[in-house]
Amino acid sequence: MSSEQRPARRSPLSLPPSLSRADVPPRGGGRPDAPQERRDASRGRADVPRRVAVTSPRTAAARRPRYPATREIDEQTRLGEVYMHSLLRTQFRLALFVCTVLACVVGGLPLLFLLIPELREVHVLGVPLPWAVLAGLIYPAFVIGAWLYVRQAERNERHFAELVERR
Repeated sequence: MSSEQRPARRSPLSLPPSLSRADVPPRGGGRPDAPQERRDASRGRADVPRRVAVTSPRTAAARRPRYPATREIDEQTRLGEVYMHSLLRTQFRLALFVCTVLACVVGGLPLLFLLIPELREVHVLGVPLPWAVLAGLIYPAFVIGAWLYVRQAERNERHFAELVERR
């Protein structure tokens, strides 16, 4: 079969023979034969039908139902366990840090008084300095340490809640 004897093949997106170009609404509004036909005519193809894009009214892709991380935690799934272990590990690390700092301060003061004997001889309001520091001034350090711990622990929990909600 030569090329002259072959039947004309239509593109799957071309108009059926029953429709003419005048029946197809233009893409950008305006006259149906305005810019597009001029462009086609400049290429020498004024009789070629225009392609029509068929789209769905739903523009968003179908999404999976959201499975919140809080549900993962409540149902104690493996992912929920990972989330909880991360929070517990962070809180435990903070507790170890605060306890280490306070232990160094409480344990370091007697060591300081042992290594520097002149400090043992100083009296404040009739009380030796080591007794005044260890009996009275250490408690405000505990209160400040506890306040800082609670503040940082609440910050860790806020970050965890943001992480869980963001997922």
